[in-house]
Amino acid sequence: MNHFIYADNAATTQLDVSAFEKMKPYLLNEYGNASQPYAFARAPKTALKEARQVIAECIGAMPGEIYFTSGGTESDNWAIKGSAFSGINKDEIVTSSIEHHAILRACEDVEKLGYSVVYLPVDKQGTVQPQTLAGTIGKNTRLVSIMFSNNEIGTIQDISTLAQIAHDKGALFHTDAVQAVGHYPINVKELGVDMLSASAHKFNGPKGVGFLYVRSGTDISSYMSGGSQERGLRAGTENIASIVGMAHALKMNIQDLPANMEHLRSLEACLLNLLTSGKVEFIRNGGSNTIPGNISLSFPGHNGESILHRLDLMGICVSTGSACDSKETQISHVLQAIQLSDSVAQGTIRVSFGKNNTMQDATSVGKALLKIVR
Repeated sequence: MNHFIYADNAATTQLDVSAFEKMKPYLLNEYGNASQPYAFARAPKTALKEARQVIAECIGAMPGEIYFTSGGTESDNWAIKGSAFSGINKDEIVTSSIEHHAILRACEDVEKLGYSVVYLPVDKQGTVQPQTLAGTIGKNTRLVSIMFSNNEIGTIQDISTLAQIAHDKGALFHTDAVQAVGHYPINVKELGVDMLSASAHKFNGPKGVGFLYVRSGTDISSYMSGGSQERGLRAGTENIASIVGMAHALKMNIQDLPANMEHLRSLEACLLNLLTSGKVEFIRNGGSNTIPGNISLSFPGHNGESILHRLDLMGICVSTGSACDSKETQISHVLQAIQLSDSVAQGTIRVSFGKNNTMQDATSVGKALLKIVR
């Protein structure tokens, strides 16, 4: 097999070794339950407090606004269902047609219980137009949920403008920022969002842990019932080791953010220049404003699944559509929403570079694609 190249970082990322080292003490020695009053619980309790502080600083929040969860899916579900079940006399949610399934299926759940959900269209770049949102929000709209960056095509939304429109109409605003946290500058106060979802394994932290930012004063019901952890809103013994690893990984990515973004843009340029100079027909989806490293490519007349498998034989990992829905072979809802024709959509793959990828990786991926699609 050729040199292995992992280019599916939008699906998951490699755990930082330093984050793993930070986790080890809380797996092996300091394994106490942070909720207990005795001395052995002091170290994990302190670690929990410090991790909350670190994460808050990374996104411009207050520590008391960070709630630990099992990942992006739980955070998204909590934002949707916690808002719907908060007791406020508003029963409508507005979201977009290109959201992650964690949002879309949570919305389907509340629809079955009688709540109204409006799904906004996007343009051909995958962008939610502010005027579309402004004309949709009604007096019964409780929550607007629009993702920061799309997981399939990378499109970045104008979240601060959309959040202001929601607030002007008396609605709360949540953003699924799973693909953006740790990879793009984010300050929740500047964005003006009421809630924000994140997942550690997307920014070189461990799997199975994430957080939900909830602006102080936001009325939201608890998602998991039981003990009084997370200030009574999210029951369950805290996963201290993973929380510590998540905080460290996020801090490391934020410290290196400008350099990482520049590096990823250079990898994008290398790949796209190779394809262009190779004179193959392709389309870059997602418009000009996309998350660094996320490259959705359509090759008309080709089959994305076939391209994926041929790349796999060459030791290269990419994705077709959404990796979270890998068992489905039909055209993804995102590609349908941006109005790609079936013949173009079927030839779509996603290459997502991470900070550990090299220029040689980008060159190898580009040459492999040229070999396959010529």
